[in-house]
Amino acid sequence: MTVLRDFVFDGPEGAIAASTGGEGPPVLLLHGFPQTRAMWRPIAARLITAGFRVVTADLRGYGASHKPLNGNDYSFRAMAGDLVALMNHQGYGRFHLVGHDRGARVAHRLALDVRDDRLLSLTLMDIVPTHLILSDLKQRVARAYYHWFFLAQPAPFPETMIGHDPAAFYESCLLGWGAAKLADFDAALMAEYRAAWADPEVTRGMCADYRATLDHDFALDSSDVNRILDLPSLILFGADGAMARAYDVPATWAPRLSRMTAAGIPGGHFFPDTAPEATADALIRFLSAR
Repeated sequence: MTVLRDFVFDGPEGAIAASTGGEGPPVLLLHGFPQTRAMWRPIAARLITAGFRVVTADLRGYGASHKPLNGNDYSFRAMAGDLVALMNHQGYGRFHLVGHDRGARVAHRLALDVRDDRLLSLTLMDIVPTHLILSDLKQRVARAYYHWFFLAQPAPFPETMIGHDPAAFYESCLLGWGAAKLADFDAALMAEYRAAWADPEVTRGMCADYRATLDHDFALDSSDVNRILDLPSLILFGADGAMARAYDVPATWAPRLSRMTAAGIPGGHFFPDTAPEATADALIRFLSAR
């Protein structure tokens, strides 16, 4: 497997842990909850072989990146600001942007906030718009995605509960959103996830992320609910996951993305982990055509 070079970017608001490798058009890959940038390693290797320059980064609050004490500093806009600064520092005026789960929500906000020509393309994996979930919450989504509202409870309640057995809680999240068992996850990547989960500061940061969604992101998205992004966009979703069972995922994005293609990937929500080859194939087809 192609080795990525790890580095730390000393950003204007704090350190961002990142990795990079390869040569060619730059692609920024953003992980989701409850993971770290390690999740992209198998897919990054394929992208590098296909002729792309890959950058992965831990979101603020996650992994080895900075974890502000102020809960107001965890909006998707703030997270996106870290990543724009990172890509500026790397010298990439334009780049492809790919996100899964929370990383996809950060990617959508980043695309809304930057100038129109900054992104070469946008790929969002297994999400429907944040505003849609919170403004029209479906019963089955509330049951499957209960963690949104548990993690958003005032500190230190969720942090204390999770702290009694972090691995048990986070593993239940990996398995709770459709079509996965622990054996489907790469053992080396799981070891890295568990190492991150063992740090109480990571739990604090992830809870702050979810609190900010209710406290800040919904209002930001409400102001942009009618915005249409005019750039090549790919929507990937787990064909057997909770989102696909509750929504026509591409249809939720069609009013928001003027040049959209979509595809289902076998598996549930964590298909980048459980089906990395199929995920990489879909990404490479899309990115290579841009």
